[in-house]
Amino acid sequence: MKSIDAVAEATAHLPQFTIRLSATRRGARLARRLAVQQLAAWGVPYDSEASHAVAVVTAELATNAVTHGRLPGRDFRLSLLRLPGHVRVEVTDARPERLPPTAPAAEPCSLDADSGRGLVLVSAYAERWGCEARNTCTKTVWAEIACPW
Repeated sequence: MKSIDAVAEATAHLPQFTIRLSATRRGARLARRLAVQQLAAWGVPYDSEASHAVAVVTAELATNAVTHGRLPGRDFRLSLLRLPGHVRVEVTDARPERLPPTAPAAEPCSLDADSGRGLVLVSAYAERWGCEARNTCTKTVWAEIACPW
């Protein structure tokens, strides 16, 4: 497995978008809108499957950061990285000790439930996803979504 420094160096020349947002529901909604807007700036139409997938994944990861990764006074970070054939969505929050489950729940969730479908949706839309505690103060949940460039 590559070190974080090696990954950062290898991707430094690739187009990317990064922003800090308030760890609130408003910040999570804004993350979704900004992700779709950035894809459009990179040439991916708003009404495309890739744009829809990135919107859903970003919304779920940002909502999880606000719901489960929030600490008072701390923001979360949204990063999009344009890679060959896909886009990587990363959401970094302030709770490295609260890791998501490595797989969606084995029990099917109710469609009427208020929560519990987020990582199932991420798994459905992403080619792959994971989580990294990059330091003692943050964790990053990421997902890679197919995107025609």
